[in-house]
Amino acid sequence: MEKHYSCSFTGHRPSKLPWGGNELDPRCLDLKKRIAEALYSVYKAGTRHFLCGMAIGCDTYFCEAVFKLREEYGDVTIEAAIPCEEQSVRWDTKNKLQYDRLCSECDYQTIIQKRYTPDCMLRRNRYMVDSSSVLIAAYNGKSGGTMSTVLYAIKSGLEIIELPI
Repeated sequence: MEKHYSCSFTGHRPSKLPWGGNELDPRCLDLKKRIAEALYSVYKAGTRHFLCGMAIGCDTYFCEAVFKLREEYGDVTIEAAIPCEEQSVRWDTKNKLQYDRLCSECDYQTIIQKRYTPDCMLRRNRYMVDSSSVLIAAYNGKSGGTMSTVLYAIKSGLEIIELPI
């Protein structure tokens, strides 16, 4: 897929979200709505391919929103950018089942490396930025993987749509 027509996503895991894992919290519902609006906006601007890092939390919201966009517009594709084959090994059963379902519904899967290493998430994030022209970021300004991805996207000259948390 051409970089010009691709969009990646970065966002926090539940431990960094004010609502934790409670997806019924009004703030979570609002973020999901803003993600859907941002996706629609980049779709209308020509983006057809979306990349998701498949982590728990905001990545899940993004992935589900892209599936809904794909239902409405058949020319949408989504790629699961998986940092390592062992990504979900230590997750609880509920999150593993959700991960397996989401991955199986993606159009493409790119596994960055076979085994976990301390830098595999960084490598996955850079792959997504390097493959995109737009980054949607659900971001609270705190340091971590999301901040690192946003800074790399700025350095790489991507358009960034920030969704404050």
